[in-house]
Amino acid sequence: METEPAVSQLPLTGERTVPGIAEENYWFRRHEAAYLALRSYCVDAFVLETGCGEGYGADLLAQDAVGVLGLDYDALTLRHVARTYPRVSPARANLAALPVRTSMVDVVVNFQVIEHLWDQEGFLRECLRVLRPGSRLLVTTPNRITFSPGRDTPLNPFHTRELAPTELATLLRDTGFEVEYLAGLRHGPRLCALDTEFGGSLIDAQVAVALSGAPWPAELRDAVTSVTAADFTITTRDLESSLDIVAVAVSP
Repeated sequence: METEPAVSQLPLTGERTVPGIAEENYWFRRHEAAYLALRSYCVDAFVLETGCGEGYGADLLAQDAVGVLGLDYDALTLRHVARTYPRVSPARANLAALPVRTSMVDVVVNFQVIEHLWDQEGFLRECLRVLRPGSRLLVTTPNRITFSPGRDTPLNPFHTRELAPTELATLLRDTGFEVEYLAGLRHGPRLCALDTEFGGSLIDAQVAVALSGAPWPAELRDAVTSVTAADFTITTRDLESSLDIVAVAVSP
């Protein structure tokens, strides 16, 4: 039986999502939903996660994979991963130059990371290099259209370049990948109901409290704590209005 991850001992940065913290639960579950939806690609595969963060996602994939190598640049994060998730092999790396030999990887996972990179094209070429022919790159990233609406530069100071669905697809094709699947993650029925309950947007309600520094209202905290990965849906319809973009690309 799978158990809930323990509360992370990593410091909250305002960007890295960690499990076990009530106020972070919405974002954790939103990211977890993508891991659960795409984990079947990692069964019996050697997986490279480029930007493993706290490690919960790499550990989830490691349940079915032959092995998972989790790369991150932050040494404190990697020590945490090694201590907390023994199924994951952590290593420090700059994603501009992946420390893996050519054609050695079955699946590259890059969830909520590409928007942080200055050289996205160079990173994708590195992914292409380390993947075996016919293998897959799994990507999720915030949808620029809904994450930073009406802007060419990201609202999030941690992001360097956000992408719309067509922009991500073009970037993948231009660097040599075939786009096998392009979809969007969005709120399912229960989260849509919570959006209505909290003035039109559960996300905006959370951001407003975080920016104000005020204590969380009990109703909002209870709502956020109740969110599960099953409350999100991934669909190919109306991609431009999705919250996150989900892509599966194949190396030639």
